[in-house]
Amino acid sequence: MSTVETRYCYRHPDRETGLSCSDCGRPICADCANFGPVGIRCPDHASVRRGATTRLKPRPVRRAPGLALASGTAPVTTALIAINALVYLVTVAQGHGGLNNPGGNPPRGLYLDWLLFGPLVAHGGWYRLVTSMFLHGFVLHIVFNMVALWFIGRPLEQYLGPVRYIGLYMVSGLAGSAGALLQAPLAPTVGASGAIFGILGAMMILEWQVTGRLAGQAMTWIVINLVISFSFSGISWGGHLGGLIGGILVMLAYAHWGDRGRAQYGQLGLGGALGLVAVAAGSIAVAYFRVRGYA
Repeated sequence: MSTVETRYCYRHPDRETGLSCSDCGRPICADCANFGPVGIRCPDHASVRRGATTRLKPRPVRRAPGLALASGTAPVTTALIAINALVYLVTVAQGHGGLNNPGGNPPRGLYLDWLLFGPLVAHGGWYRLVTSMFLHGFVLHIVFNMVALWFIGRPLEQYLGPVRYIGLYMVSGLAGSAGALLQAPLAPTVGASGAIFGILGAMMILEWQVTGRLAGQAMTWIVINLVISFSFSGISWGGHLGGLIGGILVMLAYAHWGDRGRAQYGQLGLGGALGLVAVAAGSIAVAYFRVRGYA
């Protein structure tokens, strides 16, 4: 069995970290990281403009196995978008209702088999807590969700690495399904929004650890999307809140808490794995107690 190398901040060798400078790849802790639209950058590169003629040239750094650098690649996010798009096309083909009515009316095929509905969950369809996050109700629904996933999922995948990122995504989606059932168990619910809100919650925690402020870009997007969720009927605000809470809890579990309450995101430890299990189990428990009356 291969082991994952633990990396430490190049300026603070006693601090374990999973963050890397997007320019040079050197590991940096939360205190040294400069969080910006170009990615996380080390102090040596924070003030260096991209494309400048004079650039610092730090020594090359090898990528630690299992830890992603902010390199622009995000295979898990790309795969998730492809899977969602493929499932959408399958439901459109099976439903014969056109692009804006996947599954048809009444629903049939994969759409009917995978959607989230309290009584169907209670009668053995617990897999729907997961499968429903890969279904979408109409074209704009999947377009908005996949665009959001592309822009906010990629940077988080690069900072967490693919293993922790897919764990965050799936467990946040599971928490979103539990929240949707808690709000409206008799409303058929589909969509990846719960998982995407989980990513936003994780980004808020990461931004807080890097900048020391909760009121940042991630919080702004969370507030805007929650206002939209509560402003229009037919939107599962329970699913959005559930995913958001799940993502926050998972991200806190991922952190390695050091001195003075500082969190570092190194390799997935026992605490992170237990956090994933705890949030997933809690989500299933919430769903069970909400739908057991329909069994």
